[in-house]
Amino acid sequence: MLKTKTAAALLALAIAAPSFADGLSGDEKKIVASVKSHHDESVALLEKLVNVNSGSLNIAGVTKVADMLRPEFEKLGLKVTWTPMAEIGRAGTFVAAHHGGTGKKILLIAHLDTVFEPDSPFQTFKRTGESVEGPGVSDIKGGIVVILDALHALKDAGLLDKANVTVFLSGDEEKPGHPLATARRDLIAAGKASDLALDFEAMSREGDKDTIHIGRRGALAWRLSATGTSGHSSGVGVGGGYGAVYEVARIVDEFRTELAEPHLTYNTSLIAGSAAAEIDEQATRATVSGKDNIIAGKAYAAGDLRALSEDQAERVKKKMQDIVGRHLDKTSAEISFEEGYPAMAPTAASQALFDQLSKINGDLGMGALNEGDPDKRGAGDIAFVAHDVPGLVGMGLSGKGSHAVGETADLASLDPQAERAAILIARLSR
Repeated sequence: MLKTKTAAALLALAIAAPSFADGLSGDEKKIVASVKSHHDESVALLEKLVNVNSGSLNIAGVTKVADMLRPEFEKLGLKVTWTPMAEIGRAGTFVAAHHGGTGKKILLIAHLDTVFEPDSPFQTFKRTGESVEGPGVSDIKGGIVVILDALHALKDAGLLDKANVTVFLSGDEEKPGHPLATARRDLIAAGKASDLALDFEAMSREGDKDTIHIGRRGALAWRLSATGTSGHSSGVGVGGGYGAVYEVARIVDEFRTELAEPHLTYNTSLIAGSAAAEIDEQATRATVSGKDNIIAGKAYAAGDLRALSEDQAERVKKKMQDIVGRHLDKTSAEISFEEGYPAMAPTAASQALFDQLSKINGDLGMGALNEGDPDKRGAGDIAFVAHDVPGLVGMGLSGKGSHAVGETADLASLDPQAERAAILIARLSR
């Protein structure tokens, strides 16, 4: 539910912009011409950004990307601020803002970091025709280039001065610092000061259709620990109890059979158990020792939970706690939940905003946009402002293989995405 602004008011903003019988206004045709004229320049900037490693933990690299972007935004007349985030072990947040217009306050969201740290073998931009490969090329440096391309087109068309835009680029979206309340406090504040948000993560394509999302699931991690009475295996289940491994196996299997509901996934990614077992703080590495004739004394499991709303996540967490509390003979278990990314549930206001973008796509002669299934979008920064404003997800370049060596982006999506974004901003700024 939207808290600080009524859904009705936000719905009105999304449908109030005028339409044009011949598709585009004269100014909007200038936007299209500008985007096309700057295509090669935008691709060159994308190459420069991709070739600088900015893994989330590479503080110097993330900062360098921010330094590269500062003059790009400043020459468009935006005021740039950089907020260091050393307190959470991350580089910082980059904000570029243009205020003074009388239209809607629009928040443009992307991030500076990638999942590829300096020790990754994947470090270099490579182009083959309209396909480009490189670390973060679609997630999300291509999205940053789309933002700049759209703002440049607005300036060329004489429309940027009428716009109220805030560009927010976090430095740690892929591996956020903790606590999240600190890591995302400035983003949350920017959301409360805005009327809507556009997320420039990679655009999906379903079949041959450009696909934009109005919702995305949140994600949080869970950790499970169990203990049993260790002893000779001849006593298992007949006086010696079932041990910690059976307890963990019971729990995760009951998760599998009892938690199912629409829009929900729950995964077990790690299990370890034996007479002795230890797991690291991040639940990425475990060590065990024991023999085949000893009842397991310790066991651990870890995984994640993805839900489409905070209400759903809380309800399922309660179910999981109830399952954990049933206990096999002579065992005990506890579950804990890490702080995670919130969900972005679809709303009527976001739907109306999508409808307006789809109308723009038609005015551009590209037909209707496809509305994506929110279950197919992972967690992202826009969810931190979703309680306060409607939004759209997937305004960046389309691509494949995000987060994997060989990640690609399709340059054919650059101009259409920049045109859509710029015209949407222009119409909302009237």
